[in-house]
Amino acid sequence: MQKFGLYTILIISTFLVFSCGGEDYAPKPRAFFRIDLPAKSYQAFDTLYPYSFEYPKYAVIQRSKGLGEDRYWINVNFPAYNATIHITYKPVKNNLDSLVGSARKFVDKHISKATSIKEKAYENPGNNVYGVVYNIKGNSVASPYQFFVTDREKHYVRGALYFNMPPSNDSLAPVIEFIEKDIDYMISTLKWK
Repeated sequence: MQKFGLYTILIISTFLVFSCGGEDYAPKPRAFFRIDLPAKSYQAFDTLYPYSFEYPKYAVIQRSKGLGEDRYWINVNFPAYNATIHITYKPVKNNLDSLVGSARKFVDKHISKATSIKEKAYENPGNNVYGVVYNIKGNSVASPYQFFVTDREKHYVRGALYFNMPPSNDSLAPVIEFIEKDIDYMISTLKWK
């Protein structure tokens, strides 16, 4: 019996020594799931709301059930990517500085998680649309893209992109970039009524 135990230990030891080596080992590169992105295609959002714009055909608009000023709030949902652009509307009544400050506070909430915040002014004098777009970088940032636009007299719209999952923006980078282009297009086609 004792020889059997010795032979077993010897065989296992030999197996371990020869199975651990090898010069042909190469670490596998880190990989992410493949994300299929559709061709860009847009449709009009033109209702009784005080603004209109074009939005992607692969998105769905969910209207607010709110009352008063909130009745003009919408969500632009991207079901394939579990993402939503929350859009709020407020009338300007000598409160533009407060509305702009509020938009900046929402962006500032991301400072602790952000690696950078890029602010870009937006102007479309033909449609009387002016504003700022915020591109917020960082792996744990909850809202990587935000904006506000106004005509400086009557209308103010604020938007923020959120994913309905814990943020992991490194793996979501292709989708974030894809939706950022959609948001830029939506802003470029925005008109006041």
